[in-house]
Amino acid sequence: MVRAAMEVFHYKDKEHSSNLLLQLNSLRQEKLLTDVLLCSDNTEIHCHRNVLVSSSPYFRAMFCNNFMERRQARINLHGLTSAILNTIIDYVYTGLAHITMDNVLPLMQATSMLQYVRLFEACSSFLQDHLRPDNCLSMIRFSEIMNCNTLREKAKDMAMKSFCDVSLSEDLCELSLPELMGYLEDDSLCAEEEQVFDTLVAWIHHDPLSRRCTISDLFKKVRLRYIHPTYLFQFIASDPLIQSSTLCIELIESVRRLMFSVSIKSLGDLTGDFKPVWVAPRRCTYHDNLVVVGGRKNNEQTSREALVFDEKRQEWKRLAKLPNRLYKASYVALHSVVYVIGGLSTNTKYCQVSTTVYTLSLKTNEWRVAQPMLEPRFAHQSVSYLHFIFVLGGLGSDRRLTDSVERYSSMFNQWETMAPMPEAVLNPAVAATNQRIYMFGGEDAMQNPVRLTQVYHIARNLWCKMETRTVKNVSAPAAVIDEKIYIVGGYTRRMIAYDTKANRFLKCANLKERRMHHSATVLNNKLYITGGRYINGHDVIEDSDTFECYDPKTDAWTAKGSLPYKLFDHGSLTLTCVSQTWTNAEL
Repeated sequence: MVRAAMEVFHYKDKEHSSNLLLQLNSLRQEKLLTDVLLCSDNTEIHCHRNVLVSSSPYFRAMFCNNFMERRQARINLHGLTSAILNTIIDYVYTGLAHITMDNVLPLMQATSMLQYVRLFEACSSFLQDHLRPDNCLSMIRFSEIMNCNTLREKAKDMAMKSFCDVSLSEDLCELSLPELMGYLEDDSLCAEEEQVFDTLVAWIHHDPLSRRCTISDLFKKVRLRYIHPTYLFQFIASDPLIQSSTLCIELIESVRRLMFSVSIKSLGDLTGDFKPVWVAPRRCTYHDNLVVVGGRKNNEQTSREALVFDEKRQEWKRLAKLPNRLYKASYVALHSVVYVIGGLSTNTKYCQVSTTVYTLSLKTNEWRVAQPMLEPRFAHQSVSYLHFIFVLGGLGSDRRLTDSVERYSSMFNQWETMAPMPEAVLNPAVAATNQRIYMFGGEDAMQNPVRLTQVYHIARNLWCKMETRTVKNVSAPAAVIDEKIYIVGGYTRRMIAYDTKANRFLKCANLKERRMHHSATVLNNKLYITGGRYINGHDVIEDSDTFECYDPKTDAWTAKGSLPYKLFDHGSLTLTCVSQTWTNAEL
């Protein structure tokens, strides 16, 4: 009996609170037991003080302290419309509020004043869901007035990620100089440098009398190194605003000297305003993309396919097809543009050795024709350095091996003949770093492997050659990571790295099979190998669709899946871009 008497049943009525609130709201609507009138726009709303005090620190301070409102039956709330006040009082008594684009801003201001925190955050969430590039800047201003950090952060994030669209809005021209500078100097701004320049020009032209003097400060925020030279030296340099500023002209001339000198030593001569313009890092919203183009697909003679690897989805996407079928063209990337150079054109009845240069930008996903080479050639090598493309050797229109070299300047869109190679070779491994082009191995006109390293000094236009027993590669790609040149395979499983500083070769982890006619590129400081041909266990040559990655930090290979088809003699390149017009081009 004693034990039964000690048992306690804890009852919780889950509907009690909501029912109580409903009853209080009924009393308010019937004007029963109300003891205060809230007034706005000649509208009176009957309320209960205890309900107001319980719902808001603002009313608690008003009615529970020694303020004159404590003794008043009518309280005038200035700055609130009757519609907004009705919405808030309905919320107090029901927990419900109807938020629309028409009432959200005044409602948010009212809830901030009356200290209804949850309704304030609901308004903030509503605005976050309705952010657009054309209103995010005004939302940033409003959020700063309201001291709403969540809204400000989301609006700022949209402004950074959609800056190309935001820059077209009228609100951008209303930014103050410090606000605009804050955007332009931010590493995470999602915009190409050409767009950054266009934006600052538009901002100045909005109020030229007071803003013209800011051109020098704003122009220093443009990262000139990542602007295409043609755009920089022909369009930007001739802009009247730039011409009006001595500092801007000097900045452009300093970049011009650096590009023409080809010498990294010139950086040491830069001081003050000039050095940051050249050494500023690439904006982190730029993405490096692996692009595969051309070659021989599934044992066909030639392929017009171009693919890009979507690293986030681990998928290959299709790009626009090459305009022409080309056998043994060369492939190189410069200023985030793919160049497909020369090759044997197979579209006609009689194959012709081509001088044609095709270009592709990920921004437009369109092929265009660039300035043609001086000499037709195929089975040649191409490599880029600063604003130059060098084309080396190959087979000419007479199908004979050539030692000729020509150089393309993207600044002037023209080709010129350079010093010939000491020894003409076919299918060497080629890479450029530290003002030099290195050419390893290859084969002579009789298809004999050449144990030779040929080095071209870019600034001096001078070649030298070194015989070495370490080099014996044919149809092997080369790529540069941290001033080490990695030579991958070439009728062998071996990969070696040439340390350009120490002038010595280092042994690296072997490939799984003897590989040749494959391609290599560097992405995020790792080496990616695509396709090629390999020699199987029965000494039979087979085409490959492999896609592998080498990490120099761990000296290890990792399989990354496979290409959509078997491929060799193709180009594998790394391109940088912000906008991705190819993301919907499924394979």
